[in-house]
Amino acid sequence: MPSDSDTSLTQNLRIIAIVSSTFVSMLCIGMTLTVLPPWIHDRLGYASITVGAVISLQFLVTLMTRPFSGRLADLLGAKRIVLSGLVGCAVSGAFIALAALFESPPGPALACLIISRVLLGISQGMIGTGTLSWGIGLMPAPLMSKVISWNGIAGYGALALGAPLGAFIAGVQGVASMGIVIVLVALTALVTSLKRPASPIVSGERAPFRRVFRVVAPYGLTLALSAIGYGVIATFITLYYADKGWSNAALGLSAFGTAFILARLLFANTITRFGGYRVTLVCFMVELAGLSMLWLADSSNTALIGTTLTGLGVSLIYPALGVVAVAKISASNRSAALGAYSVFLDAAVGVTGPAAGIIAGIAGYSAIFLAAALSSTLGLILCAGLYANSRRRRARASVQPFAPDS
Repeated sequence: MPSDSDTSLTQNLRIIAIVSSTFVSMLCIGMTLTVLPPWIHDRLGYASITVGAVISLQFLVTLMTRPFSGRLADLLGAKRIVLSGLVGCAVSGAFIALAALFESPPGPALACLIISRVLLGISQGMIGTGTLSWGIGLMPAPLMSKVISWNGIAGYGALALGAPLGAFIAGVQGVASMGIVIVLVALTALVTSLKRPASPIVSGERAPFRRVFRVVAPYGLTLALSAIGYGVIATFITLYYADKGWSNAALGLSAFGTAFILARLLFANTITRFGGYRVTLVCFMVELAGLSMLWLADSSNTALIGTTLTGLGVSLIYPALGVVAVAKISASNRSAALGAYSVFLDAAVGVTGPAAGIIAGIAGYSAIFLAAALSSTLGLILCAGLYANSRRRRARASVQPFAPDS
């Protein structure tokens, strides 16, 4: 009979195997983000607005297709959706290699890149939602928060690794070689994923997406308010440091990422132990403290502490609220719920950049961290309201009416 430690190790290895699909998809994205913008601008000769449109297209497509991917995962099975996404990643890499063959004139190359970005966006929507549903479907319910947390670690870790890896490959062998590497990595992940057990397709009523969206929306909105802190740090911390005359902005980004990953590794079990609402409330308070320090920072050391605290605060909000949100939906609509929930994160990160840029232009870079702190405060208030409503519902449900005397 296997011991508890053996069972735990087996479960952890299975989670790692499943979230490796997210790692691969985000690795493919990370490799393109450092290589394609300068290549489109300098080599193909297109303006910055075209560069931004082509790169942003992938994220826009992911935002638009994620709900559809969730519904397909409920109907066809999460594993099948993830495998389809890996195929899409491979084909997107092939179109990057093709683009490198059509540099002159640049029109065909740009067309290939647009197709590649669309395919990569669809694939990320499939893999991001499908992997979570796959892992949750295979693991016992108490491990749901660990699946969500480790999936996020895989994604952020892959982005951090993919950026320098893509630059190295393209610098040594050219853009076409990077596209080929993406093909090989995705196909390798596809072959290894074929051997893994599929999660069961849960029978039951498939609720209309609008109904699922309405149920998930309060938790997704709370998540979106927390994600603004991440968005402003990822987009503007370098410019903020430069504006203040500080060096080592990269250290601030590293501190945020390190705190984020360590919190998910060390504290994911607190969600099961204390509940998603309580963990989210604490995380919002920590994030608010970090963003406030960034707003008022008078030295790079203070800013470094601020980015670290923000990373700690943001880290567990997605899995903590995700556990609560998914519990509100029947298992037969789990993937649709995860897709709807993730839409709020995609939208928040996408909107934060331009909105914060407008604020910085009017009031300076410090003001964007004040705005993010205010958003975090709103998220804290909304989460507290949701928690209070949940407690009232449980209290009413626990009161049993007395039977009349006979």
